[in-house]
Amino acid sequence: MKTLRTWHLLVLGLAAASVQADEVQVAVAANFAGPMQQIAAGFEKGTGHKALVSTGATGKFYAQIKNGAPFQVLLAADDETPAKLEAEGLGVKGSRFTYATGRLVLWSAKEDLVDQGGKVLESDRFNKIAIANPKLAPYGAAAVETLQRLGLLSALEPKFVQGENIAQTYQFAATGNADLGLVALAQVWKEGKLTKGSAWVVPADLHSPIRQDALLLAPGADSAAARALLKYLQGDAARAVIRAFGYDL
Repeated sequence: MKTLRTWHLLVLGLAAASVQADEVQVAVAANFAGPMQQIAAGFEKGTGHKALVSTGATGKFYAQIKNGAPFQVLLAADDETPAKLEAEGLGVKGSRFTYATGRLVLWSAKEDLVDQGGKVLESDRFNKIAIANPKLAPYGAAAVETLQRLGLLSALEPKFVQGENIAQTYQFAATGNADLGLVALAQVWKEGKLTKGSAWVVPADLHSPIRQDALLLAPGADSAAARALLKYLQGDAARAVIRAFGYDL
């Protein structure tokens, strides 16, 4: 009888947990795909909720959300897009916060191509350089701003290979379709070191800060899972992952 009662309580407990656990639809900027993979796993383990992640260009997500895409949380690559969505009534007022500040890096899959001052940009040692579409991707806009400040934009434009988002931009550089890429540090940096190739971390004063904001979107206003994810992002476990990928907090 005692065993039967114990089993009954266990079943009730599991049923309650399954009712409470939920899924959250998250639109994630392409540069944050690596950290988000780890964060989503920790989030599910810690809360029981599951984050269903879609990655892409922030500009494209904006258009999709405007057209009724059912995302509940946006993790953007900038702070302007979430602010605009909030102002337009498509995000929950007061829910927006900066979850990371991104760093731009000049990177090559070749071990000896990029020097620590980025002087390779002024040389004839490369044929193509990949950047993200500056109209859609904040890291692309930062890349253009950096080259403008260095006085190299007009000279290098003929060498551009443009990715739709920062993930595609990285792929161009990683596969050799471009000798260099101006990509997110998080894509080539893990646990305090470069994963492969050669790189120059672009000084932060060469472009506007890449503040990456999170926003609770209107479809997630009543979602416990969506609110739990935003809370988890601000906790120690998620922040440790974010730091390990080279972001500032």
